[in-house]
Amino acid sequence: MDIKTFAKELWLFGVKQAYACVFGGFLLALMLITKFWYPLEALHRYDFIFLAAIGFQILLLIFRLETLRECVVILVFHVVATVMELFKTSDAIGAWVYPEDYVFGIANVPLFTGFMYSAVGSYIARVWRIFEFEYSYYPPKSLTLVLVTLVYINFFSHHYIWDMRWVLLAFTFFLFYRTAIYYKINRTHRSMPLLLGWFLVALFIWFAENIATYANIWIYPNQASEWQMVPLAKLSSWFLLMLLSFVLVASINKIKIRKRNEAI
Repeated sequence: MDIKTFAKELWLFGVKQAYACVFGGFLLALMLITKFWYPLEALHRYDFIFLAAIGFQILLLIFRLETLRECVVILVFHVVATVMELFKTSDAIGAWVYPEDYVFGIANVPLFTGFMYSAVGSYIARVWRIFEFEYSYYPPKSLTLVLVTLVYINFFSHHYIWDMRWVLLAFTFFLFYRTAIYYKINRTHRSMPLLLGWFLVALFIWFAENIATYANIWIYPNQASEWQMVPLAKLSSWFLLMLLSFVLVASINKIKIRKRNEAI
């Protein structure tokens, strides 16, 4: 590949990624802006973010920047994430807290939180379509669904029994270590190991988490007195959550298997 082609594909890759991240990017920008400037005294900041997320979602559908299928993915993630949030923020667990007031919420969970998780699902659904994903050596869907079911259960059970995340990560490696993902930037598909792609997405989610906690959207116990960076150890949690998101999106998409000797 010559330098001109590389530069063009790098630019297109960035543009397509930005488009795929539009929902998550909107939420993150909103969190930062409202941290430093929020003039609406009659409406709680968390409630404003919730209503703005709904409004932005409607605009995406009206202008056909998002498909109905992607909207369904967002709804599913919203429900799945809210259930987990209710457990994690319960008084008995207290894994993290939402320190500000709100009206739109259930127990200790403001309703906008589901959109933070569904932004990940929205990104995966959108990037799948934009880059026309293909795969080699993709494992059977039944095994991947078993894996993510165990991942979701572990998010709850590790508070009471042994944490299985390292076993689950080993199982993930066993299933996907040969799997490559092929993504079309311009005219040609490029490829990378799927596990590497997942790690890069998890890393960007970790960066976003640091921005969100800095913006006082939620805080961990060690951030109660003053903000500090989220430990890198959280990457394992985000990797597993991103894996859950990916497999759920894959369950409603057709997985196109690339022929072994097909040119890139």
